[in-house]
Amino acid sequence: MSKIQELLFGKNDIINYDEIIEQQPWIVRRNMNCILSPDSDGLLSGLIMSHFLNWKIVGFYDGKVMALQKGINPTDDNCAFLDMEIFRKNVRSCGHHMLLLNKRQKSELWEERYQNCIQPNLLRNYDGKNDFRLKYPLATIHLLIGILSRKFSIELPRTAISSLFFTDGVFQILYSYPENVLNWLNYLGINDLKSPLRQIFMHDHFTVYSQIVEMDKFFRLRDAISIKGERGDRLRISTSEGTPFNLESQGNSLYSLNLDSKDRVLRFISILAQSTGWHYKEENWNFDNLLVSQFTKFDFKSRGWRLNGKTFKEFLELDPLSWAMTSGDNIEFTLEQPAVFY
Repeated sequence: MSKIQELLFGKNDIINYDEIIEQQPWIVRRNMNCILSPDSDGLLSGLIMSHFLNWKIVGFYDGKVMALQKGINPTDDNCAFLDMEIFRKNVRSCGHHMLLLNKRQKSELWEERYQNCIQPNLLRNYDGKNDFRLKYPLATIHLLIGILSRKFSIELPRTAISSLFFTDGVFQILYSYPENVLNWLNYLGINDLKSPLRQIFMHDHFTVYSQIVEMDKFFRLRDAISIKGERGDRLRISTSEGTPFNLESQGNSLYSLNLDSKDRVLRFISILAQSTGWHYKEENWNFDNLLVSQFTKFDFKSRGWRLNGKTFKEFLELDPLSWAMTSGDNIEFTLEQPAVFY
C-alpha cells in the first residue's frame, strides 16, 4: 500500500451540506455583500453568488491590499469574504487553504476566531503536520456549488467544465493527485445522483481529448486579454512589494479601478459567465468609490522561521488577519500594518 493510500485509509466521511447551512445560514442568505480574492476562483465565487442569491461584490482583498466600497464594514453580519479565511471572530468567510499546523495543539482562540468560517480542511479536521498531502485539492467554487445545490437546481452546461477545471489549476491536480481528488469528490457527495458536481467530473460525453480541446480554447480566451505582467484571469490590485496597483484616485481618499484593468476583468468575467451560464449582473459589481487599505504580507521562510509548534504559536500571537500554509514548511500570512482592519 502506498503512503497516500495509507493516509486515506478509513477516510470515508461525507459532507453534510444541510448542517453547514444550519450552522452558517449567511451562506445562503440573499443580498449579502461580499469581498473576493481577485483571481479566477474568487471571481467565479462572486459570479455564482450574485447569480443565485443577488450578492453584491463590494471589494477585493489579495493579502496585501484591500479595496472596499465606501460605507461597507466587513465585520457586519451582511458581509462575507469568499475564497479566503479571515482570522476574526465577527467576520464571515469561506475558503479552502490549509490553516492548522497541528490539530493536537489548537490555540484557545481557534474555534472562536473561525466560528463564522466555512472551510473544507477544518470540516475534516485536517492539519499540515499530519494531513498536508490530504488537503482540499479543488477550489472554493466547487464547495459553493455543492452548498447552493441544497437550495437551487444547478444545471451546468458542458462549456462550464473549462472554467471549473481551470480555476486554481484543478485540471493539473486531477491527474497529479488522483487518490486525494477522488476521496474529496466522494466527500463532496459526487455519488449523489442529484449532485451538480457530477456534471463537471462525470460528464458522459467528455473524453480526455475533448477536455484538452476545451482547455485550449479557454487558455486562448484568457491569453487574448493578458498583457505583460498581468494575466487575464485575475485582477491585480497590488505590486510584489505590496503597494496598491491599478487603482486610481478619485479624490476624497477614494479610488477606482483604472479603465484598462476594469476592461480586462470584465472581459474575463464575461468569459466565465458565458461558460457557466451564470449571469453577470452589472449592478452587483462595484469597482468605484473604493477605500484602499494596505497591509503587510510575510512568510516564514523570508523571516528565517522554521515551521513547528513553537513558531506557529508565536505566529498566532501576532494576530494575523489571514494566512495559508503553502507547503509543509512555509506559511504566507498578513498582518494589519500599516492599515488596521475594522
